[in-house]
Amino acid sequence: MKKGISFLEAGEQVEQFLLIKSSTKGIASNGKPFLTLILQDKSGEIEAKLWDVTEEVEKTYVEQTIVKISGDIQNYRGKLQLRIRKIRPASPKENLQIEDLIEKAPLMQEEMLAKITEYIFEMENPNIQRITRYLVKKYEKSFLEFPAATKNHHEFYSGLAYHVVSMLDLAKAIAQLYPSINKDFLYAGIILHDLGKVIELSGPIAASYTTEGKLLGHITIMVNEIGKAADELKISGEEVLVLQHIVLSHHGKAEWGSPKPPMIREAEVIHYIDNLDAKLNMMNRALEKTKPGEFTERIFALENRSFYKPKLDS
Repeated sequence: MKKGISFLEAGEQVEQFLLIKSSTKGIASNGKPFLTLILQDKSGEIEAKLWDVTEEVEKTYVEQTIVKISGDIQNYRGKLQLRIRKIRPASPKENLQIEDLIEKAPLMQEEMLAKITEYIFEMENPNIQRITRYLVKKYEKSFLEFPAATKNHHEFYSGLAYHVVSMLDLAKAIAQLYPSINKDFLYAGIILHDLGKVIELSGPIAASYTTEGKLLGHITIMVNEIGKAADELKISGEEVLVLQHIVLSHHGKAEWGSPKPPMIREAEVIHYIDNLDAKLNMMNRALEKTKPGEFTERIFALENRSFYKPKLDS
């Protein structure tokens, strides 16, 4: 059985099918065009360069194309890359589906929906519960399929729902330690905080930013959605305002994308839970590919740091 692309080491040979997650054109120092390809399978992704490309080649190797690649893994400036020796599109006879080559959340969609629903039913405030249930139902299919981001953390199929489930479980433990926390605001805020990404992003596979995503962003989108849901359900009151503030402030600071800092206790807690889960996801996925006694590749979103994997982890 072949190892996943993310678990190969420098010097190893590659001959396998991969999915083009993204294809970006550039111009080399010699003036000739090239493509930067992000290639993926179920284990993760790797970067590759396709040099001296023609217009026909550029049109052939676009995102969401399955390709057969021969090459080898090399270390370039501390980061692994795939050096392509041969590449061709997969043929229909090879009967490969995109779903066969994408990374997915470790939990089934049905299991994640059941857990989210369970947390909704724990809410005691009927207005908070109704708004949350309404929006989850409205965007259920996309919520269960979309990634949580285009890169950095939970950027895989069903990553958005998995991120929310992880945050909810962490929030439940925190609420037990600090019983003064309002669990309704805490759980609803977590479920809704990134739900705007189903409009901000283009789809569950090879996601890019939509026009709404670029012009408004998921925070503004979700604040508006909460307001519209409240109008549809004929709900008014402080609950609506607090839920909107939680979504508005969950990034923590203006420079991180939040127009307002957290000014409600539950908003502050959600900001830290969100940050912790995102960072641990990035670290854990990098450490999975690292041998004990060695360092991970640099993680750009974590101040470009490398993380050491202690030998005790072996």
